[in-house]
Amino acid sequence: MSPTVDELRNEIRQAVGRYERPVSTAFTKEALAAICEAVGYDIDTNRLPSKPQMRARILWKIGEWDDDDPADAEQPFRKGELEAIAAALDDE
Repeated sequence: MSPTVDELRNEIRQAVGRYERPVSTAFTKEALAAICEAVGYDIDTNRLPSKPQMRARILWKIGEWDDDDPADAEQPFRKGELEAIAAALDDE
């Protein structure tokens, strides 16, 4: 059985040194920043980019998207995107 979206989010959180969440919730800006760093996207941690910008850059850095346009990343990650992120972090 494939993992649920919540399980994938928690797997990703743990892979980047964040805490599991017992309830379903999208990534915080801080968690997205940790994922960005894990996939090689350097950000200024004193002034975090917007969530869409970080989501777009993460997907671009792992090869899921051809560009990093934040207009395409207004919504939280979909299950397939979470699976790709988890796989990319496993490869690190």
